[in-house]
Amino acid sequence: MSGELTRRNFLKTAAVGAAGVAAAGILGGSPFSARAEEAEAKAFEGKKKFAGIGSVRMVAEDVAYLGVSDRRIQLFENVYPIPRGVAYNSYLLLDEKTALVDTVDRSVTGQFFENLVAALDDRPLDYLIVNHMEPDHSSAISEVLVRYPDVKVVCTAAAAVILNQFFACDISDRAILVGEGDTLSTGKHTLTFVMAPMVHWPEVMMTYDDVHGILFSADAFGSFGALNGNLFADEVDFEKDWLPDARRYYCNIVGKYGDQVQAVLAKAGTVDIRMLCPTHGPVWRENLGWIIEKYSLWSSYTPEEPAVMVVYGSIYGGTESAANALAAKISHAGVVNVAVYDVSKTHVSELIGEAFRCSHIVLASITYNMGIFTPMKNFLLDLEAHNLQNRAFALVENGSWSPAAGGLMKEIIDRLKGASYVGDLVTILSSPDAKDAAALDALGEAVANSVLYGEAEATPAEEAAPARWVCKICGYVYEGDTVPEDYKCPLCGAGADMFEKEE
Repeated sequence: MSGELTRRNFLKTAAVGAAGVAAAGILGGSPFSARAEEAEAKAFEGKKKFAGIGSVRMVAEDVAYLGVSDRRIQLFENVYPIPRGVAYNSYLLLDEKTALVDTVDRSVTGQFFENLVAALDDRPLDYLIVNHMEPDHSSAISEVLVRYPDVKVVCTAAAAVILNQFFACDISDRAILVGEGDTLSTGKHTLTFVMAPMVHWPEVMMTYDDVHGILFSADAFGSFGALNGNLFADEVDFEKDWLPDARRYYCNIVGKYGDQVQAVLAKAGTVDIRMLCPTHGPVWRENLGWIIEKYSLWSSYTPEEPAVMVVYGSIYGGTESAANALAAKISHAGVVNVAVYDVSKTHVSELIGEAFRCSHIVLASITYNMGIFTPMKNFLLDLEAHNLQNRAFALVENGSWSPAAGGLMKEIIDRLKGASYVGDLVTILSSPDAKDAAALDALGEAVANSVLYGEAEATPAEEAAPARWVCKICGYVYEGDTVPEDYKCPLCGAGADMFEKEE
């Protein structure tokens, strides 16, 4: 039929329409531009985002908490299981000038902007302070810049580079680049910027507010876990309900950078900190020394507790039986702080957190394809990657015809600074027998004595400590008589000329 819209007629109609739009553009006008102007003139007065209402809470009389909790997320950084979710924290200083400290992950921007609009209450946004450019804190930056075209961005030079990488956004006309000790006045408040490179990205800084003694600490002092209405650490039983997640967060995210964390803690000791406002987890306003002491232990690789973790890798039950018997012996000998883990079922992030907590680590592994059982090997390599130091190890190996796991585990452990060994390697053939039970008893006794009385076999005496060279960009330490000319810092990529000898 003549009136039927055939595919050919449709294409002809579309082509004519497109040509008309193009012609209108050439002639200086477009029907779309007119519609856009008309739509822009009629401002939408309803809710700006799907979230609905703001959920702002005051940290101090003129500092608002704009953060949002995410309980849907399964994996943090697509690696670490977080069954309790996570909070993305952002703060707004309401002084003569307003200053937004960090933003949030893209998954929660709806609620974040409801919070920001409510907290500003029609005031302009003067400054956006970017402490950390990781996307779980910076995803909303591009929209902030669009919504508030006059806002100034306060960040490090390294952060400005990364911001442009993420958003293809040149902020040179609105950037205030800051370095160590630089300040910014917002009226009654003076903000001081503290550089914290490699805690845990190279561009990181912290912001200190002199009025309330607040340290906006970026990822430091944070934790996994969504906030359940309680904003402050003193409103929850932190040691019982939050400490394992805080420890697991630190050890897995920041644990490798102990030297850098120690440097920041030294700076923090020079100012009057009365509140810690991290980018994840509860805000600290009481008992700050307790959480700072935890960070001091973790970042210096000092065991948090005299405790034993027994980690086993087993297929048919023989190695598991040996691990359970050994744990029972350790406990019977007087050590009450003993934990046993199946390396195949426990996520490695949990094991890393426990390794930072415990003074002693017992590893029991089958021999698998003439190597270490794969999950056990992965755990050991993760310990090395997270720079674990100063732990006492005991080893058990199993193999039906040619046990080899013990020596191979020792090769990796020997690369950990300050590692020592307790007792003799116990070798099992398939499943433990009476002779093996006696050997396990002896090892359990040795581990218990080491925990209770400090009896441990020291590692071989080390030669004179080599010279230490410190990267001036990120604080990474290279050990050796000289820094090779072609050397590149493994953390920030700086060349050999950026290393200076530590005196």
